[in-house]
Amino acid sequence: MLTFEEKLSIIESFPELERKNVSMGRINFHYEASASDKKNVVYHLHSNGNGFVYGAELNGYEKNDKGMVNIRDFSEDELRTIIQKSILSLTPKTSTKAPIMEEQKEEKWINQDHQTLILVQEEDMWSVYAGLNLDGAFNSYGEAAEYLHEEGFTRFS
Repeated sequence: MLTFEEKLSIIESFPELERKNVSMGRINFHYEASASDKKNVVYHLHSNGNGFVYGAELNGYEKNDKGMVNIRDFSEDELRTIIQKSILSLTPKTSTKAPIMEEQKEEKWINQDHQTLILVQEEDMWSVYAGLNLDGAFNSYGEAAEYLHEEGFTRFS
């Protein structure tokens, strides 16, 4: 289990999060650019190591009735991953950095440095975009996914 200080250091490494001290020594971290009224990404981080991350839109996590995931026993990688996914789930879906697409299958992939790539099926090819820039084109989904994994990206679900 990570200590409070280790968790705090990991959370503070996300520049898009703003620290908010709350009652009884607890700390919240807000994502002010959130597309919704929901801004808390990290909720009630406590010096005993307990705390929560917003995960209402995330699959694969046990959540409470408010959509929060308890992070008490998370490893560093697990904590970084859920925070990345939480931020991405709150990020506005329309962005000037997103490739212009119509009715195409697309997936978001994210790495440990919070960088996001978009994998898009375009006719019979699979294209990887970094914002509006084409990063690579592949003949199959498998080739594209292998490339993304080799580059340290995981699919965001």
